[in-house]
Amino acid sequence: MKKPRIRHLGAALALALCTWPALAQTTVEDAWVRATVPQQKATGLFARITSAQGGRLVAASSPLAGVVEIHEMAMDGNVMRMRALPAGLALPAGKAVKLEPGGYHVMLLDLKGQARDGDMVPVTLVVEDKDGRKETLEIKAAVRPLGAAAPMGGHKH
Repeated sequence: MKKPRIRHLGAALALALCTWPALAQTTVEDAWVRATVPQQKATGLFARITSAQGGRLVAASSPLAGVVEIHEMAMDGNVMRMRALPAGLALPAGKAVKLEPGGYHVMLLDLKGQARDGDMVPVTLVVEDKDGRKETLEIKAAVRPLGAAAPMGGHKH
């Protein structure tokens, strides 16, 4: 009786590890988009993003919008101003970053249609880690009424 060859076991293990699905290092919870009225050309995406090892939210896209930008609202003297963050948004390791009205958010601009309450909007987020590796997250954000506040709960994408 022949003994099984160790190298075959090693090769099988290596193959299994190569095909094992990668665990996401970034999670997105409670993603939602504010509903729009007909002819409105912009809306915001809000959520909680947590990056296990840290990184930056560097890009976003959606088939609903011609342009998608990462923004912040901040006081400039006595005036609240919105500005794009061309270098992206820092995601400290293990800490949830809130995207919320009046703060950090993702702007969906040049809308191709109306975002109606109850719809789901597909959005792609790109997170870059400290070594420059990019992680792409495909999420679906629920459209909430115009006056909606952030939803409660812990729905993850």
